[in-house]
Amino acid sequence: MSPEELKAGRLEGGAEQAKAERRMKAEGAGAERALKAEGREIAAGAEPEREETGAQPPRTLLPGATIGVLGGGQLGRMMALSGSAMGYRFVALDPAKDAPCGQITPQITAAYNDRDAARELARRSDVITYEFENVDAGVAALLAEESYVPQGSALLYTTQHRLREKAAIEAAGVPVAPYRKVGSLAELEAAAAGLGLPCVLKTATGGYDGKGQAVIRRPEELAAAFRQVAPGALAQADGAAPVDVPELVLEKFITFKCEISVIAARSASGEVKSFPPAENIHVDNILHLSIVPARVPEEIQQRACELAERIVSGMEAVGLLAVEMFVTEDGELFVNELAPRPHNSGHYTMDACVTSQFEQHVRAICNLPLGDTSLLTPVVMVNVLGQHLDGAIQAACLASEEANRLGVSAKLHIYGKTESKTGRKMGHINLLCKDTGDGLSWVEQTNLWRN
Repeated sequence: MSPEELKAGRLEGGAEQAKAERRMKAEGAGAERALKAEGREIAAGAEPEREETGAQPPRTLLPGATIGVLGGGQLGRMMALSGSAMGYRFVALDPAKDAPCGQITPQITAAYNDRDAARELARRSDVITYEFENVDAGVAALLAEESYVPQGSALLYTTQHRLREKAAIEAAGVPVAPYRKVGSLAELEAAAAGLGLPCVLKTATGGYDGKGQAVIRRPEELAAAFRQVAPGALAQADGAAPVDVPELVLEKFITFKCEISVIAARSASGEVKSFPPAENIHVDNILHLSIVPARVPEEIQQRACELAERIVSGMEAVGLLAVEMFVTEDGELFVNELAPRPHNSGHYTMDACVTSQFEQHVRAICNLPLGDTSLLTPVVMVNVLGQHLDGAIQAACLASEEANRLGVSAKLHIYGKTESKTGRKMGHINLLCKDTGDGLSWVEQTNLWRN
């Protein structure tokens, strides 16, 4: 492919484009100036910016290009289903044979920290993304060096660590719950005295669905919470030999009316859009329901979207960023957590919005114009865990007079996981309805999600 063909936007798959770019770079500066894709010239001064932020110069990739996904779970699967409809090709890297994404795309079966496998993913892909944020730092750096990773490594570095994440949110001018860094039981006691109880103790890295955290309501619970969240610190707390204590963060417990989340997107060229906020209800620290429109005033919904867009812009993120927030009784918003990827609370967009979150992520990383995020219909998303699987399939697929009476259309999404376990997310159902109360009644009538 000649430079002229690239200028004309004839991108017959980004692999060819990438090969052409490398060839022309080797031919010297004159050829490099000639290499433009969709009018974007590779800037001579791009490397210093990349070193500082982990970002790479934006590149527009049209359908026909191959998207490599680090992780082959349900998020990668739904991304591939959406992107394939647009004409993109996918390849996933996942350690599990017959992973959900690998059932519908080619898969490299290897550990996430296998560098040879990562190089193979880079070789076969025009652009690489990920479906989880805890990517091995060495692999992330390798992929960024050997392929095009528009999301970069800086965003991962920030969101993999709660203290760094909170600092970045505050830098964007968005409030978070008051917090303190904790490295010992003595520091925990001092932090609790400063913030006041109740508080939540969390590990600074890792942890999800309530794992790696403990709620502390009384002073006598401090030591037990410290041992629970940092079990390796038990010996140190008892005066035994010193051990490594993981970094911890103590957060002031926010008394909130409800939790909402906003999925914001930013393209490689800087366009930003957000989806309508979802009101989220958790059971046993696992997301149970997302209700859209959220049952909060319109003014709060608009403010939540503005905050999410401010964060995704301030962090110069590329792709999706899920922003979880607490809404207090007086209408204040506090950001709880970020996730730089498609999010469970955004699954409602698959059937209820003009553009799904998965299509939007593909558009963002491929530098296409972002899609319309308008909500087409009220919707309730209910997660299907292992203990619900058989009943949920029957409820969603068999004729139901109750569903007809309520005017609810149930859209079933099953992830293709090979083993069903209690508490494991196996799928979800989007309940399209005229009023979210009807969708909630459908959930109640099934009797599947009680207890």
